[in-house]
Amino acid sequence: MVNLPLPKLEDYSISTKTGFLPDVPPLAALQDPYYTPWETTISNLQPLLLSRKIRQVIEGLPVLSIDKLITEAEWRRAYLILSFLSHSYIWGGDVASEVLPATISIPYLAVSKKLDVPPVATYAALCLWNYRPIFPDDSIDCLDNLATLNTFTGALDESWFYLVSVAIESRGATILPVMLDAIQGARENDLDLVVSSLQFFAERLGELTHLLGRMYENCDPHIFYSRIRPYLAGSKNMAEAGLPQGVKYLIGSDDVPFRQYSGGSNAQSSLIQAFDILLGVEHRPTGEKKPSTPGPEVLPSQHSHKVHNFILEMRDYMPGPHRRFLEHLERVSNIQDYVKENCSYGALTVAYDACLHMLRGFRDKHIQIVSRYIVLPAKEQRGAVTERMGTAKHKPSMAPSGINLQLSYRTQPKGLARAPGDRSDLRGTGGTALIPFLKQARDETGEPSIGVWARRLLTDSRISLPGREAESVRIQGLAGQWLDSEDVGGICHW
Repeated sequence: MVNLPLPKLEDYSISTKTGFLPDVPPLAALQDPYYTPWETTISNLQPLLLSRKIRQVIEGLPVLSIDKLITEAEWRRAYLILSFLSHSYIWGGDVASEVLPATISIPYLAVSKKLDVPPVATYAALCLWNYRPIFPDDSIDCLDNLATLNTFTGALDESWFYLVSVAIESRGATILPVMLDAIQGARENDLDLVVSSLQFFAERLGELTHLLGRMYENCDPHIFYSRIRPYLAGSKNMAEAGLPQGVKYLIGSDDVPFRQYSGGSNAQSSLIQAFDILLGVEHRPTGEKKPSTPGPEVLPSQHSHKVHNFILEMRDYMPGPHRRFLEHLERVSNIQDYVKENCSYGALTVAYDACLHMLRGFRDKHIQIVSRYIVLPAKEQRGAVTERMGTAKHKPSMAPSGINLQLSYRTQPKGLARAPGDRSDLRGTGGTALIPFLKQARDETGEPSIGVWARRLLTDSRISLPGREAESVRIQGLAGQWLDSEDVGGICHW
């Protein structure tokens, strides 16, 4: 049997040093004066949002051609600008806008097609192509050497939220060539190479978990939840936030279909999905349990219900070359099979199980962050609404007829991150029950473990977080309000 050639990172716009980040820092600005209207608008984004003039300014922009964009870096910069402007237009008014004007829709669609990414603020726009090193000669895997190019709010909290992911991408980049060597080593039955590669992988995963834990240093949960999170919203499952059908990208007339896209999510990180592929971790649709006994393969058409794997869907939001790399990697990944075939070699099974343990630990840390940054603020906001409404019942109303008392105390536009008083399951950006989704992804990480003790430890789902993470709340805003029947979603999860 002839083995499929291993993927070459450079063939998929991936660097051996920076991974899925550009091998040189992204452009801070488009230098051609022709694109000055775009650069001027994004450089004034915060005052335009505060003054509620962003829509007026965007509507007055000229429809610029993309023909003057030459390099890949210029295309990426244009995509970043148009992503920020489009989300600012949609969410920057008193109510969400169901249309994007042709002034940005036309170039946005063209740039997105060129880069093979959807026209929405993806992880690539917000993180991969949105950083600069403070000291160019120093490493970009150090948070102290990173700054963002653009943000919606101008807040340090927003920059930090993006930059933690940038640092993780940079620090994790060297895992890719090491593990490709391990795949080749498994083909050649080089036990020592595979073991040393897995040991490096496990140690580096520990460093990534530490970086993720630094989120608390400069990103306040309440600022993230109420000020930053709303602008990251997509147009999918957003009916209660004012986008029942999605958004129309105007290209000269109103006769265009509505489009629906998920919002920005760290599930769109190619690096984290590559880790799963390398270790043989498989994720099922949320709520679907692993069969207790092996049986015949069930084809998608044989399912009695709609099966939707959110993690796989998120590949559609990755840059095309990165998505194709993951597809190639899936076809050559052999580490799990190699470990099973050589399970009597203790050092190998320990190293492999250590990788699973560290990856599960990474996901555990992420669940803690989601609980702190989304679940608890949502609960607190719901409690504030309930208290205010309870007080209102005992006082004469001074509000005009028709005012929604749930919104009367707020200054945010309707549709942005609010928590009504009734209850439903907390949902993520695209619609999945958030904590159950994350817990299942974490537990699935331990399923391939080889050692009996390690398997029992890594698949124990009884681990609970501090606080009452399961407290049910209903969220509207970032991804609107979601129904239990939806099988997609999640905000910033791995």
